[in-house]
Amino acid sequence: MAYPLRRLACVVVLAIAACLGTKAIAAEPTLDVAAMPRVATIGPRFQSYNIEMVEVTGGRFWKPYAAADASAKTEQLAPRTPIDLRDGRLRKLAAALAPAYLRVSGTWANSTFFADSDTPPAAPPAGFNGVLTRQQWREVIDFSHAVDAPIVTSFAISAGTRDAGGRWSAEQARQLLAFTRSAGGHIAAAEFMNEPDLPTIGGAPAGYDAAAYGRDFAAFSAFMKDAAPDVTILGPGTIGTGADTRARFAVSAAGIDEVSYHHYGALSARCSGDRTAKFALSDAWLARTGKTLAFYRTLRDRLASGKPIWLTETAETACGGNRWAATFTDTFRYLDQLGRLARAGVQVVMHNTLAASDYGLLDERTHLPRPNYWAALLWRRLMGTSVLDAGVTVQPGLHVYAHCARDMPDGVALLVINNDRRYQRKLTLSAASQRYTLASATPADGTVRLNDSPLALAAFDQIPALNGEVAAAGPITFAPATITFLTIANAGNTNCR
Repeated sequence: MAYPLRRLACVVVLAIAACLGTKAIAAEPTLDVAAMPRVATIGPRFQSYNIEMVEVTGGRFWKPYAAADASAKTEQLAPRTPIDLRDGRLRKLAAALAPAYLRVSGTWANSTFFADSDTPPAAPPAGFNGVLTRQQWREVIDFSHAVDAPIVTSFAISAGTRDAGGRWSAEQARQLLAFTRSAGGHIAAAEFMNEPDLPTIGGAPAGYDAAAYGRDFAAFSAFMKDAAPDVTILGPGTIGTGADTRARFAVSAAGIDEVSYHHYGALSARCSGDRTAKFALSDAWLARTGKTLAFYRTLRDRLASGKPIWLTETAETACGGNRWAATFTDTFRYLDQLGRLARAGVQVVMHNTLAASDYGLLDERTHLPRPNYWAALLWRRLMGTSVLDAGVTVQPGLHVYAHCARDMPDGVALLVINNDRRYQRKLTLSAASQRYTLASATPADGTVRLNDSPLALAAFDQIPALNGEVAAAGPITFAPATITFLTIANAGNTNCR
């Protein structure tokens, strides 16, 4: 087989590097922003987030590592009071990510009783583990309006919702929907329950198999189409990639409007996970997002052809995240996941959580931004909804994503991730750009710098200006363990006009 001269040169370079025992770096790519084809279009609320139901009601949730030893196998959970959704800082920072969706769900939602009365019970009724009051849900609605984030939720399915024959009753769902409307709220989309492929953890009846789930989902689908036809039905909202997940997808596919799933690459240390911070920047770790999507996309194509896909819960790891979920280390996962899933056409990605435990975008006590929040804000401001093919061959340590720039007609935005801790990378652009580089003293640092300036809220919680720096046309160098956005005005790409 004959090789083009340029490709042959690359092969020679790689061979020499291997012989010398040095790290092989692929040839420096040249990007033609004018010729990048459109490969997908994502929803305007693509980047979204969760506030867990247990945050709204108060209860026991994942205990932050700051208050517990990372290796402890006990005290995984800690009591927490209800989140203050009227907090000015929380609202201001959430509104800066708008438009988004606000998902109020999670494992605890499966067994939360909605007290549709002026005097909620002091303790959960039989068959429930928590109580959601009218006032708490009214505050969710108010928050949703204030931050331009329509509500996505799920409903109780525990023993308290079931008749003598074990069949699910829609009465709790009916009351929550009716109160939401009466309070001026809107539920944009709903899953039947949270993670039906983990029924025991999720409070479902003993022996709750795929057949029982299929029976209940059919009842739920019929109820929603009658009582709330304007609500998008999501499903199955599963987290696994095994036979149980396939079975639950199969029995619910006919009743869903859009496909939803959850993804965590692993368990956190507090739940006996064995991930390390070093592994958190590896290509193998970043690739897990795509592998999970491939599983669900295959099921979608077979059972729910053409229906859009939403990732309704994801974060660094399950069970509240590892210690480094609150540091710049996880920002590589966070932004690579957004870039990877947007390119694949996933319509919504909901980060867990906005402000709880170690994987929150904001600190749960102070609501101050963590590195992932600043990354989310830059994505929101720079990356538009038309997704382009950057044309960069996949290579270890370098991930490049391209979109039409947000609010910049004829502009292109690039996301360049150098997750290699030791080696710099280079790209060549034929046009000048504005550069926004995120870095920290070490990836494990809890702070982040934009173009060498530390990011922090100013007085009165003002968000600082996120200004780029001019990068001249030609080669651009990306330091090890850095993340860079580039915007190119007047790129000449017809897909962005």
